This record gives sequence, structure tokens and C-alpha cells, in this order.
Amino acid sequence: MELIKDADLDKFKETEEAGSGISAGRKLRIGFIGTGGIARSHIKAYKLFDDVAVVAGADLIPGKAAKFFEDWEIEGAHAYTDYREMIEKESLDAVSICTYNRQHAEPAIYAMEHGLDVLLEKPFTVTLDEAVKVCRAEKATGRILSIGFQPRFDPNMQMIKKIFESGVLGKIYYIQTGGGRRHGIPCGGGKDTFIRNDTAGVGALGDIGCYSLDMVLNALGYPKPLTVSGFKSSYFGKDPAYYGERPELAEKFGVDDFAAAFIRFEGDLTVDFRISWAMNMDTSGDTIVLGTKGGLRIPSTECWNGTVGGPMTIYHEVEGEQVETVLPVLALKGLGRVERKVRSFLDAVITRGSAPVPTSQIIINQAIIDGISRSADLGHEVEIEIPEI
Repeated sequence: MELIKDADLDKFKETEEAGSGISAGRKLRIGFIGTGGIARSHIKAYKLFDDVAVVAGADLIPGKAAKFFEDWEIEGAHAYTDYREMIEKESLDAVSICTYNRQHAEPAIYAMEHGLDVLLEKPFTVTLDEAVKVCRAEKATGRILSIGFQPRFDPNMQMIKKIFESGVLGKIYYIQTGGGRRHGIPCGGGKDTFIRNDTAGVGALGDIGCYSLDMVLNALGYPKPLTVSGFKSSYFGKDPAYYGERPELAEKFGVDDFAAAFIRFEGDLTVDFRISWAMNMDTSGDTIVLGTKGGLRIPSTECWNGTVGGPMTIYHEVEGEQVETVLPVLALKGLGRVERKVRSFLDAVITRGSAPVPTSQIIINQAIIDGISRSADLGHEVEIEIPEI
């Protein structure tokens, strides 16, 4: 994946691309499905670009979409409570889907079936079955569908992929990865959509676990997973004492706050994974990559913030001597990660190019998350099988 150049801060030169359907000089018309927390980062990004007009938004809660547009000073945008009505009435080019997890699949399918391209927030879906349905709709309609994995646009994450592909590590056979938070269940202000089963469907495993899996699996080219033995727990989330003055949130908690797994892949590769929203530890450990020619240590972050927690170190040999090569943290210049995520999606819509974060990769990520959850519920190892799209 190419880096988004700093020049992307300038107005995108609008030209009519063959087959794009976007007339020269016309702004892309964007709609929002869901106007909650993550939608704020999307609209902040869209406002940077002169070739975009946010024209409508839908949210289940009456008045929420209108307030969203008022807060962000988006004049003339139409507010709805039903995304279907919005799509029927508005002449849109694409939508950002920023709903809670269990409402990812249905709106994505509906939007694509009605001729729209989709930027879908992570996690892709809650279950593998949902992800398969979305992918089949994508294939049938030929629309662009990109998944919101902004860490991919961090230069340090891109450096990890370059290290893997360089061959300096040799054959990679074992990875320990994950991370998470000591005290970070997302329920600020008493909000509960991240922790309820009927809205979120999955907790830390899908929320930030998808990122840490993608960090190493994207660098590996997304090998085929075979089996997984998974574990989930919710000791903190269901403890009223965790929430201070909001103990009632414990009764609503219906997802995981910690997950771990042992995942086997084709090519004699094993991934030892763990992720946390809450635990009695400051970190579940750095990411450790073991190869036949070298090893790589990727320092963990406090809250999985989309980059690395410090300089990375390659452990290898030079002329028979054991050496360590320290890689300084690369600064992110120009556009931020979310802004690059949004800009890359817009460029794909205009040029009819490939989705910057394609479902052909992220469905594997989702299959692993689904497998971890199934294994944990069943109490034994399970096979991972991805149906043909």
C-alpha cells in the first residue's frame, strides 16, 4: 500500500475518470449511517477535502443526526432516522457506516445494492456469516467497500510490513501479539452501546483485537488460518465496583473484556494472541516475532492507539555476531491516520480503484475473531473455514 502523500492536503484535482460516474467539477456526495462517537472522526476528515460534500445522515435516535450536523457546522445536510429513507431520497455517491457493531452488515448490504460505495467502520461485522453476506453483496454489485482500519496508514505499521517482506527475519514461525488496556472499558459518560450484547455483540476482541491481528497478518499477506483455541472473560465488565458511580452498567455488560487465543495457520505458523479492555497489568506484552534468521520486538502501547509504543528492535546476526538493530519511531506527517483512511477511500471512489482496506483480507480477520469466540463458548479448539464468496 502506498503512503498517502502530504500533497493530499491540497484540493484533489477533479477529473472525469473512465467509468467513474463522477462528473468533472462535481463534489462527491456523502451520507452518514450512524452519527455517534466514531462518526466525529469521519466528518472531521471529510471537512478537510474540497471535493466532498456531506449532505445527509441517518441515526436511529430522533434529533441525533441533526444535532451532529449542527455541532460540526454542516449547513444544509438532511437528517433522517431511517437510512433506507435517506438512501431513497438523497442522491448519494457513498456512505460512511458508523453504527454500533450489530448494525454493520445490513446497512452495508443495502447501500451497495442501491449503488453506493461504502466506508465501513471496524470491526467488519460481529460474525463470519454476516461478513460473508456483505462480501457476496459487494461482489454482486461491484461497489467499493473499504473497512476502517486506520492503523494501516501509520508509517510504523507500514514499516513492519516492509521488515516482514524484506526477508531479514527469514521464515516467520511464531508471533506473540495483542495488547490492550489496564482500565479502559469504553463506557464514558455512561454510554453502553459498546458493552451490550444486543448492540456491540463483541467486546475487546473485536474492538481493538481486530487491529492487533491486522498489524501482523497484513504484514504476512494474510495467511490462511486453520484452527484456533480461544478464551474470553468478562470479570471486570460484570463487576459493579469497576464503574464507580455507575454500577448499573455491570448488569448491561454482555461482551468480553479480555480474550486470548492460540491460532494455527498454513505454512507452520502459530500466533499467540491476547487483548484486553481491563486487566490487572499495564500491558499484556510486546509483540514478538520469531523467524529463522531474526526476531522483531514491537513495543506495546497503553491503549492500542494505532502505532507502536516505542522503537522497534530487530535481533539478528551479522558475520556470526549477534546484533540488534533499533528502528526509531517514524513520525506521522501531514494527514492523520483517520484522514488518510478517508482520503484513500474517496480516491478509490473517484478513480474506481481497489478498496484500500479490502474485504478479501479483513474477512480472514473476521473469521479468526469468530473462531476465537466460538472456541471460547464451546470450550475446545475449532476449525476455521471461510465459505467461498
